[in-house]
Amino acid sequence: MDRSAAVEAIFERVQPPTTFEETVERLGTAIKLGLLAPGSKLPPERELADQLDISRSTLRQALTTLVQSGHLVAARGRGGGTFVADEPPLTVRPIPEPDKQRDALDYRVAIETGAALLAAERSQPEDRERMREQVEAMAAIGENYEQLVGEGFEPYRRADIRFHIALAEAAHSHRLVAAMTEVQGQMSELISLIAHPEEVLAQSNAQHAQLVDMLEARDAAAAVELVRKHLEGTEHILLGLLPAKS
Repeated sequence: MDRSAAVEAIFERVQPPTTFEETVERLGTAIKLGLLAPGSKLPPERELADQLDISRSTLRQALTTLVQSGHLVAARGRGGGTFVADEPPLTVRPIPEPDKQRDALDYRVAIETGAALLAAERSQPEDRERMREQVEAMAAIGENYEQLVGEGFEPYRRADIRFHIALAEAAHSHRLVAAMTEVQGQMSELISLIAHPEEVLAQSNAQHAQLVDMLEARDAAAAVELVRKHLEGTEHILLGLLPAKS
């Protein structure tokens, strides 16, 4: 299994007293973000429980919940085990309340702009290459924008998630990668609320490509400004959908 910084963060020790809930959220978010790839096999129960530092009974409860939600598939017999579903849903939890949506958007700004600043200072050629690969993937998927509706949007969104996590990895901060993973998990529920017209997706991916160029040029100020502008588009659409406070 790929042990990137983002994947390492998934398998850190789960903190009590909400070990069951946190295990479901952590594994579910990792599946939703594509960090645990569709069809991939989870480690054996004993090994996974040891990695997460939880009891096997708690782990079984969490895995059962994720099987019931369609994120995992359990197979018996020779070659059996627990596998990530081929087409897992992008959402794990209900849509947050409006106040929590605003908090999630603010948190995203702090994490993503901070990641851009550090990535402009610290990114290496291989970091930027990983980001460019996701830009190319989104461009290829976007050649048929009319298909990016409903479930058809998920491949694009997964490439988008990988791009933003790669940005955090380019900052070379383990905690920032974990925070970016959390942010992207929260944003998937919110982004599922909005439409994805061709013009918006094309502009968004053009900004992705520009950002990589700015990181290569070590232009931190321009990178932070572009990321803030990049995030504002989603904010405006989402805030327009939120119910007004009474």
